[in-house]
Amino acid sequence: MNVVIDNLPAYIEGFLQTVSLLLMAGAGALVIGTIVAAMRISPVPSLSGFAAVYTELLRNTPLTLVLFFCAIILPYLGSELPYFWCAVIGLTLYTSPFVAEALRSGINGVPIGQAEAARSLGLGFGQTVGLIIFPQAFRMVIPPLISVLIALTKNTSVAGAFFVADLFGVGRELANANGNAVVAVLLAVATFYLLITIPLGILAARLEKRFAVTR
Repeated sequence: MNVVIDNLPAYIEGFLQTVSLLLMAGAGALVIGTIVAAMRISPVPSLSGFAAVYTELLRNTPLTLVLFFCAIILPYLGSELPYFWCAVIGLTLYTSPFVAEALRSGINGVPIGQAEAARSLGLGFGQTVGLIIFPQAFRMVIPPLISVLIALTKNTSVAGAFFVADLFGVGRELANANGNAVVAVLLAVATFYLLITIPLGILAARLEKRFAVTR
């Protein structure tokens, strides 16, 4: 346990790095996922086709390969982004199709009559989606979206293998330097991850209960 206390500043730094990855990649994935979900239901075949290919391609590509491309191939192509931002890009791209699919399931739960009523009132596709469909879809898929963010939290650990000093990366370095205290080091890492995932799970349950009443 002494190794954990002695290296608490390193744990906190790695924890903050993990939180930063979660917030930035999560925000980016929500934005891109929402756009992809809108494109997926678009009446324009080229847009819906692109969204379908984007979703299936990234959902079926291992995260390690996506991060490898961002951390190794992008610099080879001339990018000078720090590894942290390469990790943000990779995590954003990997997570966005899961957000899009969660939203699409919510969109499918909105009665089609509401879209037809909106069109009969003269609303365009963008107005119908933005004002009628998405507000209801987001309410329905809050728990799945938070589950995606919980999965993203755990996926940030993969970034530790690509020179990013996140929580997992700190734990790996401390485990290598303190072979006689590996269990304590890894338990501390797991505890810090739980400080993120447990509150997210509680938030999902409360939001689901709240919106189940108002829906």
